[in-house]
Amino acid sequence: MSQAHDRARALHEARRTRKPVPPFTDADPALGEAEGYETQAELLELLLADGDEVIGYKVGLTSAPARKLLGIDSPDHGPLLASAVYRDGDTLPLDRFIAPKIEAEIALRLGSPLKGPGVTVEQAREAVSEVRAGVEIVDSRIEDWRIRIADTVSDLASTGAIAVSDTAVPLEGFEPRLVGMVLSRNGEVVDTGVGAAALGDPVAVLAWLANSLAGSGRGLEPGQLVLTGALHTPIALEAGDVFTAEFDRLGSLTLRVAETV
Repeated sequence: MSQAHDRARALHEARRTRKPVPPFTDADPALGEAEGYETQAELLELLLADGDEVIGYKVGLTSAPARKLLGIDSPDHGPLLASAVYRDGDTLPLDRFIAPKIEAEIALRLGSPLKGPGVTVEQAREAVSEVRAGVEIVDSRIEDWRIRIADTVSDLASTGAIAVSDTAVPLEGFEPRLVGMVLSRNGEVVDTGVGAAALGDPVAVLAWLANSLAGSGRGLEPGQLVLTGALHTPIALEAGDVFTAEFDRLGSLTLRVAETV
């Protein structure tokens, strides 16, 4: 078995037991993005063998402060799984996660294929069929969120769950980079953001993703969903919380939090 496979099995078990593992980069500080994506591919194979399905991708580290924190100069990405999708108004069970945090994001759905290399922002725009309000629940199977880039990439870019609004808006006629967002917890505003926080433009995030996937011969397919990155600092979840993310043009999205469901 390869070291990437061994790391993937450890993460797979951590998902099952909700017991995090030490950072892989503690044992091998030389691990980088390339090794992270090798482990991610192995982990995804295990999850697909369990019966899960890829419905799209999340892009992380799209803000400059987040990249600076990990000492890198580009975002990362990971697959979105069908088993981890919630809807507006749903309740999130904390007992499904290890150390979850919420991020409000702009979600783009593909209407036509998009494959790099060389995808431009305009080409990415033409491939989008709709835009929705979204949130991602990030979670880490790495102890205490002590992640470097290889750790988070290995762990499906630290994704835990997602939700998108029921309202879908055509991209034509407005700029996602100008979309404002207000995040409230239990009726109190806890943070705000704007679409431009995601690599300057959520559509640019989509172009980056298509070009990045091309390196492994993959592309984006019609119907797939892409979460384009946090518009604010992630906020930890606690039982009893009710979070509402309100977006210009896109409407709102509410999730409740409970110990179990």
